[in-house]
Amino acid sequence: MTVPIVSVIMPVYNAQRYVAAAVRSILAQTYRDFEFLIIDDGSTDRSSTILQRYAATDDRIRLIRRDNLGFVATLNELLQMAQGEYIARMDADDIALPDRFALQVAFLQTHPQVVCVGGAQDWIDAAGRILLHHPEAEDNAAIQQLALTGQTPINHPSAMMRRSAMLQVGGYDANFYPAEDLDLWLKLGELGELANLRQTVLCYRQHDRSISERLQTQQTQQRRAACVQAWQRRGITGTFYEAPPWRPVDRRSRHQFVTMYGWWFFNAGNRSGALAYGLKAIRTLPWAIEGWKLFACALLKPFPPQAP
Repeated sequence: MTVPIVSVIMPVYNAQRYVAAAVRSILAQTYRDFEFLIIDDGSTDRSSTILQRYAATDDRIRLIRRDNLGFVATLNELLQMAQGEYIARMDADDIALPDRFALQVAFLQTHPQVVCVGGAQDWIDAAGRILLHHPEAEDNAAIQQLALTGQTPINHPSAMMRRSAMLQVGGYDANFYPAEDLDLWLKLGELGELANLRQTVLCYRQHDRSISERLQTQQTQQRRAACVQAWQRRGITGTFYEAPPWRPVDRRSRHQFVTMYGWWFFNAGNRSGALAYGLKAIRTLPWAIEGWKLFACALLKPFPPQAP
């Protein structure tokens, strides 16, 4: 049996709403030489049924279903299963763009000093509407500096890594969950260079059940701990950057984010998106005037002039 170049690793837990789109986006890659390793980590919804349907139609999928062991344990199990030269991460609620693997494999093959490459993303909401375009720092020096201050410079489900490097650093460290990705970037950055593609490689979904949203405070604490250990390993004195919340942490901040997204839709001329987010804002904080103002403008006002 021929060993594939790429091993795609995707943990799944109760992702029935999004997992079919995630799987289809991997199977639709223009680069075809990959194995698709999926562990259903004890889902209690219809995720397993959906995954079994796809596994029956494509022999590149290797699907395992077992009791719940948790996210990091599942990632490490998938890593041990992998045979490919490169490890491509994928989450069950995101969508990979068709040329993601082709771009990342070509980059790693022409940049042997790079051990991990990510890429830009389009952030989407639960319904798949684009919220914003999110570029990343591209060169190693900038990425390393961001990581050493506690910022996550590579979007985890957009990453492709050399399997040999991942095994050398011991895979994912559960002690740093839910910031195991930053800990990994810091360790990989001590073996080689890190990079991001300028091209968009992923639609990164924002929703209220994501790990990053539910565990944001804990994630910040663990990022700090990962940085402290990295500073000690590298023999440097570092400074941790306490970033403002980039996801909602309570009803008030959720209202602020929802209202912000709604005005983005309105200013972009997307009335249905603006209306949807106006209603979301009202449901979140019915007594707050900002949501009612957004909804009224989305319903009645003409759009602002669009840039040529």
